[in-house]
Amino acid sequence: MSTTRRLFGALFAGALTATLPGAASAQGNLTVYCSVQEEWCRPMMAAFERATGIRVAMTRKSSGETLTQIRAESANPRGDVWWGGTGDPHMQAGQENLTVEYRSPNLAQLHPWAVRQAEQTGFRTVGIYAGALGYSYNTTELARRRIAAPRCWADLAKPEFRGEVQVADPNTSGTAYTMLATLVQVMGEEPAFEYLRALHRNINQYTRSGAAPARAAATGESLVGITFLHDAVTQRVNGAPVELVGPCEGTGYEIGSMSIIRGARNMEQARRFFDWALTAEAQALGAEAKAYQLPSNRNAPIPPQAPRFENVPLIDYDFARWGRAEERNRIIQRWEREVRAGAR
Repeated sequence: MSTTRRLFGALFAGALTATLPGAASAQGNLTVYCSVQEEWCRPMMAAFERATGIRVAMTRKSSGETLTQIRAESANPRGDVWWGGTGDPHMQAGQENLTVEYRSPNLAQLHPWAVRQAEQTGFRTVGIYAGALGYSYNTTELARRRIAAPRCWADLAKPEFRGEVQVADPNTSGTAYTMLATLVQVMGEEPAFEYLRALHRNINQYTRSGAAPARAAATGESLVGITFLHDAVTQRVNGAPVELVGPCEGTGYEIGSMSIIRGARNMEQARRFFDWALTAEAQALGAEAKAYQLPSNRNAPIPPQAPRFENVPLIDYDFARWGRAEERNRIIQRWEREVRAGAR
């Protein structure tokens, strides 16, 4: 084949590729680590691809697992954006210089609590949703066993719930870490660990995923699942016989967050996703995916099923302190030592 024919063939192939339906890939690629439920991750990525033509490779892991992965990859980052999951690990990633500062032009559209999250981290993360911590119980099973409905944290340590409570592992789950930090703030550290040791006797499983205990309560596998309340709402909307509880002593909440990973290979596409994910249109996709968190964009519709903060006895959760690496590591190590290992 002559040089002229080879050149013509290459030019023709390039022109053909540009006109094919898959040509949107010319807009670039993006790798997103997603820490909400798969049912929300996938439609979000698909909607961004349709809106921009950027191809997205998505991996779903819990927030604790994602933080571990980003640390392990820090010398050779493979991800571009970390979207979703509790804010504490995102704040820790920022403190460890694993994420980069980015001030989206869409910050002005957000609720103050989301902007505060950004300001506290030097704009290395931002709030994209919020949700209160609590638990759900299976009403059918509770009635069958003639057990009084729990209303407080203290109730879950009672003998009648022996082997009937499920919660995630704080090593892998931001939800479970939020529970540890919440109980310390509600009770004080020493009483909180005394309570956690008592609660341990009633735990049937420490799951990897923070939302899994809500599914266990919904199916009757456990009487009680400790989760964020919006995860339990998803089960109730699907027809499960569950009741939600914001514990009477007070409870914490999460600010689900988004960060751009330091060393991202697709920085321009990462910023485009960041901006897009803060829009009201993108955040409205949560309700369509049966995710009932409170969106951070002031103009995004709030799902009617979403647990409202005004109906939950929330504490003034100290995100600045409990988002610090040293506090997170310390409290999880103490839990490992004194509760999971020490209470056997």
